[in-house]
Amino acid sequence: VQLQASGGGLVQTGGSLRLSCTASGVSLDVYSIGWFRQAPGKEREWVATVRSGDGPTEYDDSVQGRFVVSKDNTKNTVTLQMNSLQPWDTAVYYCAADQGYLRIRYGGYAEYWGQGTQVTVSS
Repeated sequence: VQLQASGGGLVQTGGSLRLSCTASGVSLDVYSIGWFRQAPGKEREWVATVRSGDGPTEYDDSVQGRFVVSKDNTKNTVTLQMNSLQPWDTAVYYCAADQGYLRIRYGGYAEYWGQGTQVTVSS
């Protein structure tokens, strides 16, 4: 199993970035994909989830209305579109896969993790 996160970079306040997570070895029909982030000196926090199957989505309040998570089951790819980025969104972003979306959101747990991609928002 491998999760490959990409798309991070440097953007100005108010800008946008699109992160991608390509999964191999797991089916998005079975596994939910969560996005997490960890800023320097802070604990890792959950950002958003797209559930397995038809893929209902969930967002943390801090990104609701700014971030959109979507997926293509046929390509095993999940995208996190991040808009209206703010300096406090600066972090390393990780995608993670688990069969239990509740574990992802409330437990911060996932069976498989990607390597992370850096997002930096300049003020």
